[in-house]
Amino acid sequence: MKKVIAGVLSVAMVAALAAGCQDTKPTETTGNGGETASTEESGEGGETEATTTEKQTMTFGTGSEKINLWSFTDEIPKMVGQYVKQNPAYGEKYTVDCTIIATDGGAYQTALDNALVAGGDMAPDFYAAEAAFVLKYAKGDMAKFAATYKELGIDVDAKIKEADIAQYTIEVGSRDGELVALGYQATGCALIYNAEVAKDAFGTDDPAEIEKIVGAGSGNWDKFFEAAAKLKEKNYAVVSGSGDIWNACEKSADTAWIVNGELNIDPKRDQFIDIAKTLKDNGWSNEAAGWSEAWYADMKGEGAQKVFCFMGPAWLINYVMIGNSGGNKAGEGTFGQWRVCAPPVGFFWGGTWVLGNKDAKNKEGVAELIEWITLDSSDTGLQYLWANGAVDWDNDPETATAKDTVASATVMAKSNGELDFCGGQNVFPAFIAGNSYASAKAMTQYDETINGYFTDAAAQYAEGNLDRAGAVDAFKTAVTDNLSF
Repeated sequence: MKKVIAGVLSVAMVAALAAGCQDTKPTETTGNGGETASTEESGEGGETEATTTEKQTMTFGTGSEKINLWSFTDEIPKMVGQYVKQNPAYGEKYTVDCTIIATDGGAYQTALDNALVAGGDMAPDFYAAEAAFVLKYAKGDMAKFAATYKELGIDVDAKIKEADIAQYTIEVGSRDGELVALGYQATGCALIYNAEVAKDAFGTDDPAEIEKIVGAGSGNWDKFFEAAAKLKEKNYAVVSGSGDIWNACEKSADTAWIVNGELNIDPKRDQFIDIAKTLKDNGWSNEAAGWSEAWYADMKGEGAQKVFCFMGPAWLINYVMIGNSGGNKAGEGTFGQWRVCAPPVGFFWGGTWVLGNKDAKNKEGVAELIEWITLDSSDTGLQYLWANGAVDWDNDPETATAKDTVASATVMAKSNGELDFCGGQNVFPAFIAGNSYASAKAMTQYDETINGYFTDAAAQYAEGNLDRAGAVDAFKTAVTDNLSF
């Protein structure tokens, strides 16, 4: 079985990677194709005395024309290395210098903001932004620095149509109707369920039947909670914790947290307060917090109650669930027991977008890389390699990437999405459906902060520390005191 290299996939995954890098000592290596890499502890990026921010640099190509890339992990830089390996002439023309600063404490954003404002030779020609803060760079306070893809010379309309790019990622990356950012990885979500639990509780583990049972694509939770009651009769939990449902409530909202400068609570987010309380009162979850040991134990089937499902993108399977299933093949832990189907409510979770600087020095070279990463649906494009587990960063099949969902439905439709972890099921159709259900129309650049206040308030109500009205008031107060809305 292939080892999985955890890439830049979500806020939590990035945080885990960043935390794991803090003990790395400064090193420098030289590889094939003119590649060099080094790491150093840096005081840049608004670092406080209590925080150590590691800055890493990587270089690909040996050409006389320089391009600067900024990112928050080495995933996109390694994509550049892959492109140079496939296209030696590019590396002979360009040298791509990559700056990598972890997101800890906002260090990456602070350093990137300073570099964009300062401009000049050290400014990024293209740069990465993850879901938690991409709107700041695509539509918000720092959007003025982003070039439209058309300004870079990319035939956007034709390429989007050809690749059948997930609409939500276009929504995220559009400014005044013009595309300025795209993701390469699709993070539309599916319902990932335990087939053995399903068969015992419902008499079937067939994805088509489970979709009917949970109300897939309905846009509401009615059928899902009917299923939760049946699961409880068999002593199963429907989810590990309320956070597994929060992501869907948050991203399925029709209106943003801020409307006309005022705080707004969309009904689909507001209902989460009642969902969290219902789950606790009925014992329908194990009350495990996301990214906790209890959450991971539920993936192994070792929690207080066996858990029916998790909801998330393919990266949740590849980079979290597999490693916490308790096995490497069918018959070990819960490995092989899982299946996927479309979720009741559409949403996406995480992802990374790529932007070009309007003042980029070598727009042609920047456009060539951005197009290959985000829009190339050919069998040699990054997305095809990614979807088929064929991105081999280190010339070592044991460290090749996992099969993952990508922004291009064209690519996924012609790719092999069969996963042993999911009993050999081709998971791509369910994730294509998940991508089609996902929407980004209710996002703002303040979501990361506001979401935290809201889930804290919901937890206070679920635990009985506040009544419902008091929880909502506490939420509003936190937002007003900290964000002035």
